[in-house]
Amino acid sequence: MEVQIFGTRKSADTRKALRFFSERRIKTHFVDLNERAAALGELRRFAQKFGVTALIDRDSRRYAELGLGTSRYGDERWLEKLAEEPLLLKTPLVRFQHQLTIGADEPTWKQWIGK
Repeated sequence: MEVQIFGTRKSADTRKALRFFSERRIKTHFVDLNERAAALGELRRFAQKFGVTALIDRDSRRYAELGLGTSRYGDERWLEKLAEEPLLLKTPLVRFQHQLTIGADEPTWKQWIGK
């Protein structure tokens, strides 16, 4: 079993996800969004399940810095913006096979590992 986690090391929820899986000796592939942005195709996968607006962290510092509070982009433009500016994403984005979560979702993670 291996899970893929997209996030930043500064994010408390991302650290919680990494700790959750490491405590259970589950291999993780961590993608630090400060070093490498998530691919547009990967973001589309999350957007198809949760909707684009669920991916946007409207409380993030980067959202305020870019002045996006009044923006009215379409879904495709938001996906492009999230690919360009990964610090706008709500983190962590966690993927196990075809199952996905946004944010710290321990009950779902426990279901994945059968505990």
